[in-house]
Amino acid sequence: MTFAQKSGKEILYIGTYTQKGEGIYVYEFDRSNLSFKELQVMVNKNSPSFLEFHPNKKFLYSANEGNSTVSSYAIDAEGKLTTLNSKPSLGKGPCHVSVDPKGRFLYISNYGSGQLGVYLINSDGTIGAVADSIQDKGAASQKPHMHSVIPSADGKYIYASDLGIDKIMVYSVDPKTGKLTPGAVPYAEVKAGDGPRHFAIHPSGNFGYSACELGSAVNSFKIVKNSGALVPMERVTMLPADFTGKSFAADIHFSPDGKFLYASNRGHESLAIYAVDAKTGKLTTAGHAETHGKHPRNFLVDAKGELVMVTNRDNDNVVFFKRNAQTGQLTYTSKEISIPTPVCVKQLFIN
Repeated sequence: MTFAQKSGKEILYIGTYTQKGEGIYVYEFDRSNLSFKELQVMVNKNSPSFLEFHPNKKFLYSANEGNSTVSSYAIDAEGKLTTLNSKPSLGKGPCHVSVDPKGRFLYISNYGSGQLGVYLINSDGTIGAVADSIQDKGAASQKPHMHSVIPSADGKYIYASDLGIDKIMVYSVDPKTGKLTPGAVPYAEVKAGDGPRHFAIHPSGNFGYSACELGSAVNSFKIVKNSGALVPMERVTMLPADFTGKSFAADIHFSPDGKFLYASNRGHESLAIYAVDAKTGKLTTAGHAETHGKHPRNFLVDAKGELVMVTNRDNDNVVFFKRNAQTGQLTYTSKEISIPTPVCVKQLFIN
């Protein structure tokens, strides 16, 4: 039984920018009637913008953009947080954290300086010693901007998207030390100016998809299993053909069954919806869902496949949509949580 199928409480953790917000907002969520109640505000005035769980779901980590640190938190039986420790992000302007699938390493993307940082994770969930730090190199016209690190399901490889240099770097991970080595094919390059931001791996592990911020496109790749290499497949727009305004891609996630892929547009204010061919990895645009708020950043496709939750930074809300598992389409529920400048939402099921 996976954690998503257990009965019990459902908790939402929402990261914010603290020019207006207070830190990490914790809510108990009842999906039977889409109601929620605030459990806690974990005060952290350094903009804990992006959050990620430890695979054992006992710990949470935040990238604190305000002071270039990362923090760890213990999650108690009620879902409430207690701060464990904080460490420097090993660069400037951390915008994303991810955790090794086996819980050994914490990966940090420093957008400001273009650095990728790796820490060991201690058995008590605290952030431990530095494992590695890699500084991307740009050209005169291309300043590096590391934006996200996504590990493969087995933790052997990571995919590090650098928006500034239009590359998705591929690294092999030493399972004992967390030290990174460039992959056999060390990177995949996208169209100049596309700006790879976030990356999603198909549940089969066969394909990877990059949401490119500046090009408003999804670039797809075949993943070579024994080397982690990315082989380019296709580039698909995230915007309707008749849209003429400015828009920037943000986040990208699969439905749990891998049949649909979703990607957020800031400007068009929508989620692009794609049907995914399981055999070829090819995408077919299935429509766009209005986000009912401006500047949709991170969003969550519910682990049960029933809901999608979108953080709209500029409207101070987290909006709930019902999801049709057969068609992939989203239906606006008119339910929302009002929170100052929300930018990340994570979901936890507690027994």
